Amino acid sequence: MSHAESDRKTLSVLSYNVQVGIRTSRPRHYLTGSWKHVLPCARRLDNLESVAHQIADYDIVGLQEIDAGSIRSNFINMAEYLAERGSFPYWYHQVNRNLGRIAQHSNAFLSHYLPEEIVDLRLPGLIPGRQALLARFESGGVTLAVIVVHLALSRRARLRQLDYISDVVNDHDHAIVMGDMNCVCNSIEMRRMFARTHLREPMEPILTFPSWRPMLNIDHILVSAELEIEEAAVVDHPMSDHLPIMTRLKLPVGFELKRAEKGQTLSFEGYMQHYHI
Repeated sequence: MSHAESDRKTLSVLSYNVQVGIRTSRPRHYLTGSWKHVLPCARRLDNLESVAHQIADYDIVGLQEIDAGSIRSNFINMAEYLAERGSFPYWYHQVNRNLGRIAQHSNAFLSHYLPEEIVDLRLPGLIPGRQALLARFESGGVTLAVIVVHLALSRRARLRQLDYISDVVNDHDHAIVMGDMNCVCNSIEMRRMFARTHLREPMEPILTFPSWRPMLNIDHILVSAELEIEEAAVVDHPMSDHLPIMTRLKLPVGFELKRAEKGQTLSFEGYMQHYHI
């Protein structure tokens, strides 16, 4: 191994659709637990504690289906709660559908490394409000985009959304795109994204849904070709109806990330920008 290769830093990332802290382990739970999407439940904090423990050892975490503080979460911002319990110094939540006190449907980004900026990506779609979250890192003028997504159920909408995300990816030197994409790796929309970008995913599909009997790989961590994948796996943590997925990768030679100083914390609330192609 050359000296330059030995200097390549390792980065661990995890993506998890946490279903607002609802434990779902049987199809019937969608019916019997449907009220938990509107009202608070006693076990939700216990479930979030379990999630916080599971994600704490990763460098960067992307979360989908969290709540930013409403009746159903006892007005707890789940991104802030998980960042605090998992000892992540940097965090950001992005509200995709604001139903006031009833629900605050959100994505979240948690990190042990300081991004240069957080950017909201307004995704095209029939129903307004759906967004992706871009955390931009930079080292020596080289950029790394980390994008957290939760795509639409409609294929037509997903095609437009992934076309938009492809343009954002192509504006950066390196990229990681992760989240619940609601489509499998060999779908039309995913194949089109791979053709338009330098993104790739592990050779073998990683099955994540449903968590009690995984049959579909609709949760993904896609990385650009220059990022070397060392490990990619599903994580055995059936707290949601999705299983989390992780990837450990090597950054390009010389790419440095800024770790938090002792005691340093930062919410990016109020720092976000909007991205236009």
